[in-house]
Amino acid sequence: MPDGGAAEEVNAAGAVVWRRAGSGAQVALVHRPKYDDWSFPKGKLLPGEHMLLAAVREVAEETGLVITLGRRMPPVHYDTASAPKRVDYWAAEVPAAAAAFVPNAEVDQLGWVAASAAGARLSYPRDGQTLANFRAGPLRTVPLILVRHASAGSKSRWRKDDRSRPLDARGKKDAKILADLMRCFGTGRVVSSPAERCVASVRPYAALAGVEVEIEPAFEVAKKAPVADPEAAKAMAVLAATDRPVVVCAHRENMPFLLDAACAELGADRPPVEPLRKSEFLVLHRADGKLAAIERYHPAGRC
Repeated sequence: MPDGGAAEEVNAAGAVVWRRAGSGAQVALVHRPKYDDWSFPKGKLLPGEHMLLAAVREVAEETGLVITLGRRMPPVHYDTASAPKRVDYWAAEVPAAAAAFVPNAEVDQLGWVAASAAGARLSYPRDGQTLANFRAGPLRTVPLILVRHASAGSKSRWRKDDRSRPLDARGKKDAKILADLMRCFGTGRVVSSPAERCVASVRPYAALAGVEVEIEPAFEVAKKAPVADPEAAKAMAVLAATDRPVVVCAHRENMPFLLDAACAELGADRPPVEPLRKSEFLVLHRADGKLAAIERYHPAGRC
């Protein structure tokens, strides 16, 4: 417990789950008999659980729906009887023909309500603000994920060609975690630098997605001082312009140039982000050819 006896903040995660309905959209609201309230599906993180996985798990447990995360909403903070609470929400799409709802111990009703009318059904003003944030941005976004390769031991101790340097034990563990985390945003193409440490970092995700890792020679790290590579920028711009999810794995040295190229293609300036740590990734949410939002995650937890 922190100094002063203050209760530690409780972390929870959930989603504004939506589906197409004619020319508009409906959002999923859940009724909890314990509180007799209507809200968005959410729940507490399990010990050591990543917030992305918690959001997907909680929605599935409360509604039976399998979701694909979109852009993240601002977190909600409020006090409960026992401790302050923080809830992180994402926009999350489900197919129009979703599975039938089965009541459970926590939720006895699932209501699909027009997004324009959902505010009148919600029990709490804070949920009304989350709904407003959801409606203020694009509903559907397409992720472009830029991930720095996982841990690959010491470069100075590797006597062979550096391109063949493999992941170490920590890197292999992170690669498996990355697969589950990035899968929360859907599946699509997987593109990597030729370096084994990059390919290995996204190989588990590619296996989950059922695709092959595509090798992009232009994403290989420069042997000299890093400089902007026109071929790498061109390749990155093409990927940023696609309308399907893409994961790109590269290096600390060239990640800023790739991010520059992606943002330029999406009509935005590169945000002032710190260099990615190993296994850390950015999610660039794209909508109508523009950058709608950007998020940052690490397998260890919230960034």
